[in-house]
Amino acid sequence: MHVPLILTEFLDRAVQLYGDKPAVIDDHHTLTYGELNERVNQLSRGLRSLGVEKGDKVAYLAPNSTEMLEGFYGAFQVGAVMTPLNTRLKPEDYRFILEHSESKVLFVDYTLLPLVEEVVDEVKNINHVIVHGDASSNGYEAWLRKFSPHAFARESLEETDIASLLYTSGTTGNPKGVLLSHRSNYLHALSSMHHLKVSDQDTLLHVLPMFHVNGWGSPFYYTANGATQVMLRKTDPSFILEKVEKHQVSVLHMAPTVLNMVIESYEAKKPSIEQDVRVVIAGSAPPPAFVRKVEEGLNWKFIQVYGMTEISPLITTSELRSMDRERPVEEQYKLKAKAGYSMIGSQVKVVDDLGDEVPHDGKAVGEIVTRSNNVMEGYFKNEEATNEAIREGWLHTGDMAIVDEGGNIEIVDRKKDVIISGGENISSIEVEAVLYEHPSVLEAAVVAIPHEKWGEVPHAVVVLREEESLMEEEVIRFCREKLAHFKAPKSVSFIEELPKTASGKIQKVVLRKEFWKEHNRMVN
Repeated sequence: MHVPLILTEFLDRAVQLYGDKPAVIDDHHTLTYGELNERVNQLSRGLRSLGVEKGDKVAYLAPNSTEMLEGFYGAFQVGAVMTPLNTRLKPEDYRFILEHSESKVLFVDYTLLPLVEEVVDEVKNINHVIVHGDASSNGYEAWLRKFSPHAFARESLEETDIASLLYTSGTTGNPKGVLLSHRSNYLHALSSMHHLKVSDQDTLLHVLPMFHVNGWGSPFYYTANGATQVMLRKTDPSFILEKVEKHQVSVLHMAPTVLNMVIESYEAKKPSIEQDVRVVIAGSAPPPAFVRKVEEGLNWKFIQVYGMTEISPLITTSELRSMDRERPVEEQYKLKAKAGYSMIGSQVKVVDDLGDEVPHDGKAVGEIVTRSNNVMEGYFKNEEATNEAIREGWLHTGDMAIVDEGGNIEIVDRKKDVIISGGENISSIEVEAVLYEHPSVLEAAVVAIPHEKWGEVPHAVVVLREEESLMEEEVIRFCREKLAHFKAPKSVSFIEELPKTASGKIQKVVLRKEFWKEHNRMVN
């Protein structure tokens, strides 16, 4: 018997078992799973009335909202491909993505409409633009009410059909469109819900944008488990803490930079949060000191995961294994700060330039590669990039890592960000971990800058906490006390804010360009 793994099953299960339970808590309304399903049926009928057919792309430019969540399932029922758009791009970026994706319909929140107004009319493949939050007769709600909420006759799908087209937020060049099938998203959901211990007792606050790799797949596995999902339309630490307290939120997903802001706000406001809370983090690797702040300062459980858009996206977790729970607390924090070990359903290893697995000695550096059903079908209309990423049955991540004796993977750098100074490899992440230990440092990034003698040396770019001050010499001395001198920054600059991608990753390439502008390339 073959039963295709189709994502619409997740909402079906929630309706059957949790139909009267709150599914969505948005700013001005609460919907049960039964009511959410009715809106999804209306949306599917609306899409069909617009001529959307199986395989067509439906683009969404929206914050975390009811409309965004129902968009996934409404599109899937007609066999369409959900194409979420990053909410922090420039008009020309939207023009490229809308044209490259061949999207037929664009749903856009009224607060984000100015981002695309000047280009959307020039995108010939966009046949319809529908605005969320527009209270007029032409707005989304009025349009939705035209259609029946009753069961929708779905398009027949196979699990290998494409469900998502996700554009990576690269730091240079045009973004690439990642094609993920129903099967990839479905199996990723099963693995993630197990490792993140998702249950029907959870209340998730959607902090991580749903445009970012489908919110790490959260609209799928939290829906499948009948969890209540609280929407967060604006990433503000005060709003986050307010909603965690008000709605008894038990789990949040976010980037480290956002969590850092939450910690700052928590220390200032001291909200009354008594329920158990776990926070799932991915992005730049955090130092152990950061884990300590979360677990001892917030009293929240810290879970580090690792992945990338091309893998649906999660493939490792730092959740402590049974044999690690008796270790001293500081050792536990060190383990939790690592990328960890492979999730069920993904083979993950670290290999050298010849493709051989590196020794598990915590020293040998190699590239993380993975083999999994979660891996993308390829980059849309970009066979060359697909063949470069997937070689001999393994997806190459471009992330450099070491593996300890227990098999725990620790990312040491992006392949392109390794600093090679006088023939010595320096991990910028290792240096950043030390900088974060300084009580005056809020954020830090370490990049390579040119040096006449050593080729290149580490330079620290630091954001200080409010009302704090530091001198360059103090920072360098602090690092030299904790690192080999060749690893310590040779210079320091202070700025108010680090440049970041829309997903919260620090754009080191932006920082490096200033220092390498007199050179033909950004390595020596």
